[in-house]
Amino acid sequence: MKLIFATNNQHKVDEIRSIIGDRFEILTLQEAGIDIDIPEPYDTLEENASGKSSTIFEMTGTNCFSEDTGLEVNALNGEPGVKSARYAGDARSFDANIEKLLSNLAGKQDRSARFRAVISLLIDGRETLFEGICEGRIIEERKGKQGFGYDPVFIPDGSAKTFGEMSMDEKTRYSHRARATEKLVTFLTNLSTSP
Repeated sequence: MKLIFATNNQHKVDEIRSIIGDRFEILTLQEAGIDIDIPEPYDTLEENASGKSSTIFEMTGTNCFSEDTGLEVNALNGEPGVKSARYAGDARSFDANIEKLLSNLAGKQDRSARFRAVISLLIDGRETLFEGICEGRIIEERKGKQGFGYDPVFIPDGSAKTFGEMSMDEKTRYSHRARATEKLVTFLTNLSTSP
C-alpha cells in the first residue's frame, strides 16, 4: 500500500518511516510532486490533521495521512498546545519556542506536560483518527541535540533522559508519535489482510 504523508517536516517523516519500516510505502509531499505549505488554522490537533489530509486527498485522490502534534503543559493551561510550532511566532523557530516556554514556566513548581499526536488517515475518502500521548515533564535547561522542537527540554515519564538525548530507537519507546503510528500500522495491516 502506498500513502502520501501530508507534511513538509522531514523530522516527522524520518520518525514515522523508522517506525513503519518497509511495511507500507510512504511518500513525502516532495516525492509526490506536491509543493505546498498546508495551513494549520484550527483550534484542535484533530481539525488541523484532518484539514491537511483532506487537502492532499482532494488534490491527488491518493490515500494519505497527516499528523499534528502539540505539547500541553499543565501549569500553562495546556499551552502551547495546537500552537506548539508557532509558539514564539510564525518563524517556527525551535530555539525561540523553547525560550518562551522556559520563560513562561519560570518559578512554577508543576512542570508536568504531555506530548499529544493525532494522525488523520484517509483511505478511499474515509477518515480514521489515531491518537498517541506521552506524559512527562519540562526541565529548566536544554539537554541533548537529537530530535527537534521541544525535545531538549522534555523528559518522558520512566526515563532520565530528554528526547534530545535519545537515539531514534530510544525515543520510539516513549514517543507520542510512535504510539499513534503503531495504531495506524495495526489498522492498515488489518485492512490489507481482510478479505
